[in-house]
Amino acid sequence: MSVAKAAGTKRNLLLCFDAFGTLFTPSVPIPSAYAVAATRHGIQCGDPKNPQMVATRFKRAFKEQSNSNPNYGKATGLGAEKWWGNVIRKTFEEFLQPGQQVPQALVTDLLERYSTRDGYNLYHDVKPFFDMLKENAAHKPDNKTAWRWSKTVVGIVTNSDDRVPGILESFGLKIGPRRIGTPDQRTAQVCLEDDISFVVLSYDVGVEKPDRQMFDAAIEML
Repeated sequence: MSVAKAAGTKRNLLLCFDAFGTLFTPSVPIPSAYAVAATRHGIQCGDPKNPQMVATRFKRAFKEQSNSNPNYGKATGLGAEKWWGNVIRKTFEEFLQPGQQVPQALVTDLLERYSTRDGYNLYHDVKPFFDMLKENAAHKPDNKTAWRWSKTVVGIVTNSDDRVPGILESFGLKIGPRRIGTPDQRTAQVCLEDDISFVVLSYDVGVEKPDRQMFDAAIEML
């Protein structure tokens, strides 16, 4: 290959994003949402506008569950939904009156809220950015176009449980089926209509970033 031809050859691009705090963020502070929901279900836990006690107990409950059931409960077979249920119940345990229990309806409300767009805001530049990526990826590559890459693959690599794909889809993003530990991990075809080709979760890999296994898992998806 001549030097001129090699210099003009376009390379491929693997572009990976975090999810929470990068693509979406809580629509209101989580302790405030917890306090409002608890009050609605009959648990008095202070001023929802200044939920310091709820925030303190949430952090404690989260840490306790992380120690006893690591990786959002996957390490012990508990699973993410029951893991979060334990966190919610522990958060409000000290606010209960004698004979009172944390209502299952409260647990369900919070689980559902933070499993979809109801609990989050998508950053304003996310959709336009993914639209731009898809538009460029759809064009037949040639050395005259401004886009530098012959092929662009977009993935999510994030320390999280298994709710992330559903949250992103609830915002209207199209997520490909490829995910570590599933039958579609390597066999599913890449669709140009997808905003995100694959998802790598610490929940599936068993370690968190910055552990190299997380990034190796992303490479395995190619």
